[in-house]
Amino acid sequence: MKHFSDDWIKEWCQDNGWTDLFVERLDYWAFPPHGVMPLPIPKETLIQIKAEKGFSQEEKIWLSIAIGISVTGITLSYLLNSPMPLVFAFAFTSIVIGNFELD
Repeated sequence: MKHFSDDWIKEWCQDNGWTDLFVERLDYWAFPPHGVMPLPIPKETLIQIKAEKGFSQEEKIWLSIAIGISVTGITLSYLLNSPMPLVFAFAFTSIVIGNFELD
């Protein structure tokens, strides 16, 4: 799951003088001011950007899917008198929410 929008990171890089942003395995790298070697964008900075901007577009989509499956599971559990749709919804939602953790 992509936790950051590339536009957010590009905006931060432009504001702070970092250049040539690129992504390698969901890690953001750029050249710092007056630097000759690319460095990863500091984790503290990424956490601060995340706190300011909120959910990324991909996270919003996954959150909507999880809510939809939860509502469907509740409805089906009631209509079928069976806990299994609710168990499936819980399992799916727990996996999605687990992926929201920043590494």
